[in-house]
Amino acid sequence: MKKGLILVNAYSKLEHSLNQSVRLKAELENMGVRAEIRRNDFFAAYIDGKGNLQSCADEYDFCIYLDKDKYVSQMLEKCGLRLFNSHYAVEACDDKMLTSVILADNDIPMPATLPGLLCYDPKEDVRAETLDAVEKMLGYPVVVKTSYGSLGKGVYKADDREQLEKIAEELKCKSHLFQQFISSSFGRDIRVIVIGGKFVAAMVRTSDGDFRSNLELGGAGTPFNPPREVINLCEKTAGILKLDYCGIDVLFGENGYYICEVNSNAFFGGLEKVTGANIAEKYAAYICRCIYG
Repeated sequence: MKKGLILVNAYSKLEHSLNQSVRLKAELENMGVRAEIRRNDFFAAYIDGKGNLQSCADEYDFCIYLDKDKYVSQMLEKCGLRLFNSHYAVEACDDKMLTSVILADNDIPMPATLPGLLCYDPKEDVRAETLDAVEKMLGYPVVVKTSYGSLGKGVYKADDREQLEKIAEELKCKSHLFQQFISSSFGRDIRVIVIGGKFVAAMVRTSDGDFRSNLELGGAGTPFNPPREVINLCEKTAGILKLDYCGIDVLFGENGYYICEVNSNAFFGGLEKVTGANIAEKYAAYICRCIYG
């Protein structure tokens, strides 16, 4: 009997995260695969005193990696453990700017995006010329995001120069980006789940008072049958990023759709409730096909 490790963040107490791991464990065991949920705090891999990688996860045949620790994921893979998602995919999606760079030049429509300039000294001011360039290239409103973050956290909207300057100063010592605001998608987007490169389910998320539509921020979800254009776009995006599983956020443009963000560990509890789709079962079935061949 195969045995899998479901690895969750060492410190996370999020209900959504715990639900994710419990649901996947149950569905795997329904298919005859043993699964163990563990926090990423037991040093699953390490470098010994001779400079060699060592694994403390040899008892497992695979790992569902629900953390974003890029060091552990890379070490486990180098030790030969199959990860869902891979180290490459997790790292590519964890950094929003890196995601955009990888997707660029692949006919993937995205909002115009500028990388935030790296600043190592909090005493240095953001230059006026930098803000001038953002204004000229993106206009207002403009979205400013930290490169790392989920659940809508670290995402801001500047409606004028004063707000832009304040946000830029606040984020200057963090990895961040500036992005075109898609006004036609204010307070609404599409969350699409892709597993094994194939569309599984989708919902439209809406918010009455916030430009962000995340359910965790009070947004509401409704089932949605996306057009073939959106399905093809999301399947292609998942393929470029080499994702086994992902949640993709799609914006409504005036003349089409834009890929906004890609989440390698997207929570599926809300979408399951909204659509009735058993996402955990479909992901578990995909994993079983991969490990049994």
